[in-house]
Amino acid sequence: MGPGTLTAILSTLPKFEDPRLLISGATMDDAGVYQLTPEIALVQTVDFFTPMVDDPYTFGQIAAANSLSDVYAMGAKPVTAMNVTAFPTNCMDLGILRDILAGGADKLIEAETLLVGGHTVEDDVPKFGLAVTGIVHPHKIWANRGAKPGDLLVLTKPIGVGIITTAIKGELATPVEEKAAVKSMTTLNKLASEVAHQFDVHGCTDITGFGLLGHAYEMVADSEVSFVINVKQVPVLDGVREYAAMGIVPAGARRNLKHIEDKVIWQGQVTPEDKDILCDPQTSGGLLLALSEEETKVYLERLAEAGGEGFIIGYAEQTNPGKIIVKGE
Repeated sequence: MGPGTLTAILSTLPKFEDPRLLISGATMDDAGVYQLTPEIALVQTVDFFTPMVDDPYTFGQIAAANSLSDVYAMGAKPVTAMNVTAFPTNCMDLGILRDILAGGADKLIEAETLLVGGHTVEDDVPKFGLAVTGIVHPHKIWANRGAKPGDLLVLTKPIGVGIITTAIKGELATPVEEKAAVKSMTTLNKLASEVAHQFDVHGCTDITGFGLLGHAYEMVADSEVSFVINVKQVPVLDGVREYAAMGIVPAGARRNLKHIEDKVIWQGQVTPEDKDILCDPQTSGGLLLALSEEETKVYLERLAEAGGEGFIIGYAEQTNPGKIIVKGE
């Protein structure tokens, strides 16, 4: 479902308000936040989807990492999770289901998060994900909005997994390309989030189904800043540019581009392939953080020392508030 369609549907639903409801779906943040005590707030999210790889264990890992990511993007620590599963039990080997659940469980162990239950329904197509609950101090929540002029934008994973998985389905991707995409999707955002706790994060989101530009726009919508993103600074998985030039792009990328295009100012030579890549729907993508210039340098140093990576892809400024400026060559 495209972002425009989802927004239209959500706008018809009743509005839920309570002083303890600190963040709801109204701002398109990554999770909801409900304050329990002066020092503890619950962060809640749910996500599940169909397989994008053939190996069931790997699919379980990816789906779990993707679900946990929303909690990390709020600056919170995931503490419990519940499986959300759909499976064709009458026509598919139950060993496949076991492997999917095992992949998810192992990723939860890595995340130091407790599996407390779940729910399974019969369906023609396997689907898997998690409902995750995290905790955070009410004054230390990272919302998606809050970037300040002069902030630098840091992305913690390369993009392009949607294009690579499309190439995999077409039996075009090389084993090396597939391995890199799987590694990216199964990598938790735990480290990137934990290191960022040492700094004053002004805004954060994780890059998933709406693509880099779609989620970046959620960070500037109705704000006093714009984001300037340099195409050449955006990290991209090997093979992505070549496949995009061949037109091997998921349909979701084109839907994302259609939704975001009037919110973007294109400057310089931005190719159609660039646009497809920047709108490529990601699965378990990285975090996009807005930090001051001074703190960005130290954050990247500490993240690298801890074994992670981050890339400066642009900055926030006051001109053209509420827009994304994409600079090509």
